[in-house]
Amino acid sequence: MGTWDTGPFDNDTAADFANALDDAEPEAREALIRGVLVRTIDATGYLTEAEEAVAAAALIAAQCPGVEPIDMPYGPETPVPVFPADLRDLAYEALAHIASGEDGLASSWVDPEDWRQWRSILARLRAVLAPAPPSIALFDVQPAKGVVADGGITGS
Repeated sequence: MGTWDTGPFDNDTAADFANALDDAEPEAREALIRGVLVRTIDATGYLTEAEEAVAAAALIAAQCPGVEPIDMPYGPETPVPVFPADLRDLAYEALAHIASGEDGLASSWVDPEDWRQWRSILARLRAVLAPAPPSIALFDVQPAKGVVADGGITGS
């Protein structure tokens, strides 16, 4: 059947990946996720595991703080482990690699609107997975003598 919708698990390849996660021992699931992400990042040319990488990224994004629960009817049926923080960076990088390709997965959809919707899903996943910008102070500002930090003035 191939691709039937635009969700992260709405294609045969990603649904098979969900089944592989369900069939794997709990301690092996992280390695499956990590492996598909690393291979996608390292791949050149046609990204053969892009659909699995998108599914893996969706599972990681679902664990990010502040993210609404994601309904993935074709995703894994068994709970996935809590993933280590470094997988978030790998997922972001894999999605960036997938999104940079102009073709490849576009052939999965006959309707160009479906392709645009799928690319929109990639962008939303990347926004969730994006590394937080470093919080550094631009200036080390000390209140002037006689000025209180809240802007008031002392009597001396």
